[in-house]
Amino acid sequence: MVSYTDCAGTNHPDRSICLIFHDSPFTSASLESVNHENNSPVLCSTFSPDGSTVFTAGADNAVRMWKLGEQPAQPNQPPQQIGAHTQPIKGIGFLPSSNLIVTGGWDNKLNFWDARTPNPVGSIDLPDRCYDLDVRGNIMAVATANKQVLIYDVTNQPREHAKKESPLKHQTRCISCFPDMSGFAVGSIEGRVGIQNNNKAQEKNNFAFKCHRQDANAFAVNGIAFHPIGTFATVGADGVVTFWDKDNKQKLKGFPSKGKPISCASFNAQGNMFAYGASYDWSKGSSFYSQGTPNEIYIHYTSEEEIKPKKKR
Repeated sequence: MVSYTDCAGTNHPDRSICLIFHDSPFTSASLESVNHENNSPVLCSTFSPDGSTVFTAGADNAVRMWKLGEQPAQPNQPPQQIGAHTQPIKGIGFLPSSNLIVTGGWDNKLNFWDARTPNPVGSIDLPDRCYDLDVRGNIMAVATANKQVLIYDVTNQPREHAKKESPLKHQTRCISCFPDMSGFAVGSIEGRVGIQNNNKAQEKNNFAFKCHRQDANAFAVNGIAFHPIGTFATVGADGVVTFWDKDNKQKLKGFPSKGKPISCASFNAQGNMFAYGASYDWSKGSSFYSQGTPNEIYIHYTSEEEIKPKKKR
């Protein structure tokens, strides 16, 4: 079976396309694309566990499902809509225990969808707008406005496990669960990442660190991606990718800047490929957007040496 990495999307004022790439090798033939209604920006995406179906959501308030390899009835026709919020959708995930899709929107809602029906099969009120969410096994972490973080047990009926405030001082940009589901990492607009454990007995190991900074300038952490072994990558508005080891509090590898913001990133399931998208992230508003600047996707073949923990000196 061909497996798939996560989706990498790039926002564009005239159109937004969610690009999907197969694991290997990466060529133009490996790309497929998704358009949303009225070319609205695609803000989030996720795959079914078997890699056969991609779910996307964005600024058109719609949740869409696309079975890979199937062509739309008409060119550039948006894929099947399976649900909708009343405001743009910023987070999406797949719940393997129930085969439901979960979405978090700026309407302060978490909605749960069965792809066979257009109405949500469940809904949870959030304290504020959803800025990001991540699902790992039976744990879901949701980050909202006003620095709120909610942890849910999604084994069966989703239930709130914990609610806390982000350890970071400024607005949350992204959140990602540890591979072993024992905690999460949260990133903010001020170039900081917080490492948080869900078990109260391990809270003494919580910490935060600075990253994505140049001289006196701090840049947003746009994405956090965990490798299967527990090390992770951060990508930022400074155009830099960095690999980290949270357990030993070490920087493993820094990439040269791409000269434009890195908007999103993901490891594939095997951990030997790392994909990231470079495009303007609108952190400085529309006046700083340069029309015609290409949106790019990079795939880095990840060696064990550069991502595994290093022995302390």
